[in-house]
Amino acid sequence: MTLLDDGTRVGTWRELLGPGHIGTSVVLAGGVALYAINVYVTTSLLPTAVRDIGGERFYAWNATVFLIASVISSMLVSRILASRGAVGAYLTGFGAFTLGTVICAASPVMELLLAGRAIQGLGGGLLAGLGFAVMRSALPPHLWTRGAALVSAMWGIGAFIGPALGGLFAQIGAWRLAFGTLAALAVAIAFIVPRALPRGEHGAAAGPVPGMSLALLTGAAALISLAGVLPRGALTALAVAGALALVALFLLHERRAEVRVLPALTFSGGSPLKWIYLTIVVLAIGSTSETFVPLFGQRLGGLAPVAAGFLGAALSLGWSAAQFLSANAVRPATIRRIRVAGPAVLATGLALTGLLQAENAGGPTMILWIVTYMIAGAGIGMAFPHLATAVMGSTDDQEEAGRATTAINTVQLIASAFGSALAGVLVNLGEPSTLRSAHYLLFGFALIAVLGSLTARASRSRA
Repeated sequence: MTLLDDGTRVGTWRELLGPGHIGTSVVLAGGVALYAINVYVTTSLLPTAVRDIGGERFYAWNATVFLIASVISSMLVSRILASRGAVGAYLTGFGAFTLGTVICAASPVMELLLAGRAIQGLGGGLLAGLGFAVMRSALPPHLWTRGAALVSAMWGIGAFIGPALGGLFAQIGAWRLAFGTLAALAVAIAFIVPRALPRGEHGAAAGPVPGMSLALLTGAAALISLAGVLPRGALTALAVAGALALVALFLLHERRAEVRVLPALTFSGGSPLKWIYLTIVVLAIGSTSETFVPLFGQRLGGLAPVAAGFLGAALSLGWSAAQFLSANAVRPATIRRIRVAGPAVLATGLALTGLLQAENAGGPTMILWIVTYMIAGAGIGMAFPHLATAVMGSTDDQEEAGRATTAINTVQLIASAFGSALAGVLVNLGEPSTLRSAHYLLFGFALIAVLGSLTARASRSRA
């Protein structure tokens, strides 16, 4: 621990990962890592699983049911945390995730696999949301920024480890063993939960469930997921428009409701919280470009599927590396500049990657793709931990601060769902030319990232 000139305490990585907090760090980061790795492992394994147990007509619904279940449970984090405490909430999340994963591993038919994916999603969404929600009570404030960087980096690490792990098990035809490995990891982390987390929070009144908000946001998630599996064209546009309409209704309802998902502070005229959330939305949307970058690598660069998969992981590597470096910033003026610069760096990296797209791209060109795409990821990584910390410290009201923190994951999940659907629409607009599709996606997302600099600037001016 060090001190600034004004006496402010500044945490270090050694303190966060030292004997006093290592168990807490493993639980907070491990829950998010399991969620992220599971997403990418499953994507890699599904073709092999379908060949084994059939059910190709349900292929796309694997992601849909998982996402919808995750969104539902992410909106219930604060209620479960209030009623069961940090230990009970985490054990519930790990228990549901493990059960769902075991069902996936043992499934003889696709219908049962889908049921396992839904249960996985319920547990995974809870674990991802708890990573930030419990951080406020499990770590001292001077470690929040580094804790947020560690937890958020798990998304990037999951995007790198997941395809490699899934590809390995798919290569040897042992897709069930991949799910078994994830279940074993979940049990191992759950084992240390009672020893690592505070026990003194349970027993509080959980409060009523925000049923209308839950229904509206779940409907939006369902429609945006459906947009990814419908034939491209009018039906896709209709599904996206319907999802946007439900999100608008959700915001209108939240503004007036007594029982809500977002804190009331979000809708206060002088609060920066809404702008911070919007900046997180922009960063999350930008990250979904990695869904199609491997496709561009295969079609434009002639890469093998495995190599193309790691090309897409360049964003995740830049994201993870930048977070650990950015977390070292401690002076308020520097942090404010980083929050504005992050989306601008993301926009720059995406635009440069778009400019480098070319038919029959050679090795040197693809090396430059990796560099520029890592720059894009660095934009996400440098800003995200400071945005998360700003949310956690947005109010002195502990209940409102807790609600604001748990909403980070819900905002991120919904934004990722919309980003994936939008990416599919932009790629479809460019067909049959892969080069045109790459330009539409990368330049389009670069423009969205520029908006993130504006929202970040607005949050800074109102802080």
